[in-house]
Amino acid sequence: MTFDKTCGRSKCHNKQKFIKYMKFLRILKKMSETIMKMEESTLEIKSLKTIKEGQAEICLKTDKVFYNPVQEFNRDLSIAVLSVFTEEFIAEKLAFKQKKTQNVNSDINNGNNQIPVTILEALSATGLRSIRYAKEVPNISKIIANDLSKDAVNTIQENIIHNNVQKIIETSHDDACMLMYKHKHPLERFTVIDLDPYGCPSIFLDSAVQSVQDGGLLLVTATDMAVLAGNSPETCYSKYGAISLKTKCCHEMALRILLQCIESHANRYGRYTVPMLSISADFYIRVFVKVYSGAIHCKKTTSKLSMVHQCVGCDNITLQPLGGFKDNPTERNPGQMKAYLPTGPAVGERCTNCNQKHHLGGPIWSAPIHDEVFVSKVLTHVQEHPDLFGTAKRLDGVLSMVREELMDAPLYYILDKMFGRVHCETMPMLVMRSAILNAGYKVSYSHAAKLSVKTAAPAHVVWDIVRTWEKSHPVKPAKLEADPVANHILSQDTKTAIDLSERADANPVSRRDGRLRFQFNPTPYWGPGSRAAINVGDDKMSKAIKNQNKHKNKERRQGKREHSPRSDEETRKIHAKTDDENI
Repeated sequence: MTFDKTCGRSKCHNKQKFIKYMKFLRILKKMSETIMKMEESTLEIKSLKTIKEGQAEICLKTDKVFYNPVQEFNRDLSIAVLSVFTEEFIAEKLAFKQKKTQNVNSDINNGNNQIPVTILEALSATGLRSIRYAKEVPNISKIIANDLSKDAVNTIQENIIHNNVQKIIETSHDDACMLMYKHKHPLERFTVIDLDPYGCPSIFLDSAVQSVQDGGLLLVTATDMAVLAGNSPETCYSKYGAISLKTKCCHEMALRILLQCIESHANRYGRYTVPMLSISADFYIRVFVKVYSGAIHCKKTTSKLSMVHQCVGCDNITLQPLGGFKDNPTERNPGQMKAYLPTGPAVGERCTNCNQKHHLGGPIWSAPIHDEVFVSKVLTHVQEHPDLFGTAKRLDGVLSMVREELMDAPLYYILDKMFGRVHCETMPMLVMRSAILNAGYKVSYSHAAKLSVKTAAPAHVVWDIVRTWEKSHPVKPAKLEADPVANHILSQDTKTAIDLSERADANPVSRRDGRLRFQFNPTPYWGPGSRAAINVGDDKMSKAIKNQNKHKNKERRQGKREHSPRSDEETRKIHAKTDDENI
């Protein structure tokens, strides 16, 4: 009996020792996996510690600093714009001084020294952009590279020393908004402010429009394209003060929403903006606007903004201006203008093209979003100095398209979507452009979409072209019977004489010369990357793969999307796994 008790205790003790041993092995395994991951990340950081772009070279000792190679085009474009802008800015200031100074020659010779050009990069991260500005943009007096992260500021300081630009760049560890508010006095304002945040830039705009000089340049990037493109209209209103619409021309709509948001912030302080260049590229939008002061010009803002009526059937867009100006001549001032409120609505209860109702969005910026003369100067600068830019071919193609865009025709049609709406074979682009030109209207591409048709032609003329094409390329009757909207569009009479013969001038110069207008994504998972991380290397790509459909996978693991009951074998395996974890 005694032997049995001793044997039982011995077995129990051995079992406990075995359980503790297994638990120890699990802990050891987890520790070894953690150590391996740390070693891998260390090797990755070491392999990525030096990044070269343009004339700059940055060293990274931590992965807690944001860097995205995708934005090289953004940085190249900014350098090209600033190179032209600084030259113009100094010339304008010198011309103003010449009116007040008798010693004109002295001012011209010493102008660059007397006209300081200061740049604030409010969200610097690695400092790469500021370093490239210091080394590649002429006539820069001072650059402040600011970031809220202490790790980022330390990295910037090390990179400044590494690139030998200590005399031009100084670091700042501060909240971006507070730093700009400290410089809102007219004597302390910046010549250029660059805002390139992760996501929405609206929280920085109030301070930015107050702290940039008269005639200074504001560079703003927005990456929250889902909000701006109509996926969340209520969020867009709370962030940008405008309702976004899910329309085919959503990329240009996003640009115009951002421009009206900047203008509304500027108007609160008696200032207004003049867009110089507005770009939609990859996963973001980027605008370059000059800021001026003048209360009388702020009154003209209503004539630059419009509400948007979008037909839910044919996706036709109609703009309703918020205000306008008309001639009001007097004896003393024959050229006097007077503001007025336009009558509305601009559309009826039903769309005249497809007999469907409308959605209402906006307000958006409906004035020109580019300055054609300025864009031409930037394009010339890129063509004369292609060796300075890693993305020179793409810059040449995009800027060539921007220069060709119609400035007085907001938004655009998408060719294949328009013909797909009526289930018809898509017309060749050159035929569509020729038909619009033959009808007496101008037409262009938009840089924001490959199959875009930008024109000031009325909607009924565009649909008359579609109806004319459909006569020689008929739609199957079964499709028309199943789609009353398409049937209504194609059943209407053609009111415009349509000529589908091709014209030589329908092919734009940028397309004829074979310029790189629309670039294919050069790497997989081409996007904004993750916040505060070095977004290069295989590990970052595997993270992007891992996060695909992560919410759906989580729901499946939690059993929320079960379509059939688990088998007995699956249930047994789940219980066994749970028991092991509890041990």
